[in-house]
Amino acid sequence: MAIQPKGPRRAEVLAALSLAIDLGLGQPMEHMLRSALIATRLADRLGLDDEQRGTTYYATLVAWIGCHADSHELAAWFGDDIAFRSATYRVDWAGLPFLRLLAAHAGRDRTPVARGIVAAAFLLHARGRLAELIHSHCSSAGRLADRLGLDEAVARALAGTFERWDGSGLPAGARGDRLPIEVRVVHLAEVAEVHLRRGGVAAARAMARARSGRQFDPAVVAAFTGAASEILDGLLDDDVWTAALDQAPDRDRTLTDDELDDLLTAIGDFADLKCPFAIGHSRGVADLAAEAARHSGLPEPDVRLVRRAGLVHDLGRMGVPNSIWEKPGPLTEAERERVRLHPYLTGRILRRVTGLEQVAAVAAAHHERLDGSGYPLGAAGAALTPHARLLAAADVYHALREPRPHRPARDAVDAAEILRQQARESRLDAHAVDAVLLAAGHARRRTSHPAGLTSREVEVLRLLAGGGSNREIAGTLSISEKTVRNHVEHIYAKAGVSNRTGAGLFALEHGIAGLPGR
Repeated sequence: MAIQPKGPRRAEVLAALSLAIDLGLGQPMEHMLRSALIATRLADRLGLDDEQRGTTYYATLVAWIGCHADSHELAAWFGDDIAFRSATYRVDWAGLPFLRLLAAHAGRDRTPVARGIVAAAFLLHARGRLAELIHSHCSSAGRLADRLGLDEAVARALAGTFERWDGSGLPAGARGDRLPIEVRVVHLAEVAEVHLRRGGVAAARAMARARSGRQFDPAVVAAFTGAASEILDGLLDDDVWTAALDQAPDRDRTLTDDELDDLLTAIGDFADLKCPFAIGHSRGVADLAAEAARHSGLPEPDVRLVRRAGLVHDLGRMGVPNSIWEKPGPLTEAERERVRLHPYLTGRILRRVTGLEQVAAVAAAHHERLDGSGYPLGAAGAALTPHARLLAAADVYHALREPRPHRPARDAVDAAEILRQQARESRLDAHAVDAVLLAAGHARRRTSHPAGLTSREVEVLRLLAGGGSNREIAGTLSISEKTVRNHVEHIYAKAGVSNRTGAGLFALEHGIAGLPGR
């Protein structure tokens, strides 16, 4: 029997990151994974050694890791940054077709007059504008590659993402053999994947031939077109996740707890770069939620779970355009629906990683609310774990303290009062709110418990819901059994229940069961 790895594999975590990159490119998930498979098969055809092959694999997988860093600027020029990136795959990035594409998207979210002004301003200095965006992309990609533990060869390849075989690319205008062979393979593999999905093997082969000697190395094109059917075989039908992971040079390497924490921190920082106002948000939420978990008395493994979920809770943000995140006015219903999807996308990405299932579940629930008014599932009551309740409260508080395009930052007093109000309305869990505010430096205040229960009644109910007998509860709380019976009667009356089962359900629905008394 095969021995299961003790922790998540590094290759799996990076593969999950590639799914988030797909979202930012406007491509279906597994686009970069499929591209990495094409790249490794092409590397084999070219006779690259193991080190070059490994560099090619990871350079392809995270080729566009810097794409989100220029989302703010892209949105300012082109409106929907994701739609623009998706459209760029239709043309070679040179000549009149590319200029027509830029003109078609510039100012797309403006009035006709404003759109014409924006388009003219951009096209007047198009190369300079693109150079600025590409510099932002490449510098971010290099730093993130280092944070992810990828070697210098991968970083060098990422620096050539926008270069071209004919020297007309950016930022350095490197040409021909001055470009590492790995990046020349990446260039073709990633674009070929899109054309394979859209038009099959013949379309991918035709695209490669049409761009040979301009965007792509003719030798790489020849290797690809000469064996395109074999290189692309099964890619639209096979289990791409498993097949791609099998090609990872470090596919068997598992992460220690500290390594996983560092990697998730880097991924959280990656997600935050999507929007200027969100930089530092994921770390801040993670630290606040973890400290609140400690104040709640959760054991250290649970504290670590909450912190990890906080680090990556906004990974799905990559799938929503900046034109929505940065909109200063009210959102349309369609825009709100896209926003409501981002926790779902977070969960969908993270659930692919063996060992991160709990992290995925908590992270995906950070916008759910106790009364069922949250999203994406509208989960409520007992469906929300103590970890998810703490993360939700921490996310709300931290977001309130940050400026947003539609409002200024709230001060600490206002943010605390908003949280308490949401607890009174049973949107946020009262215990979680207390813990978050305590972690944020607010003085402890008398807790407002559901149904008017007193703090002692909450303690009794928690033990009752946990299966404790009157005698056991009395012993735990150092009170008499008669006093316990009186408390139980009051609990039944206030909660509107008539037995222990009903009381237990009430405790679950209101977040009382499972959290130690404070």
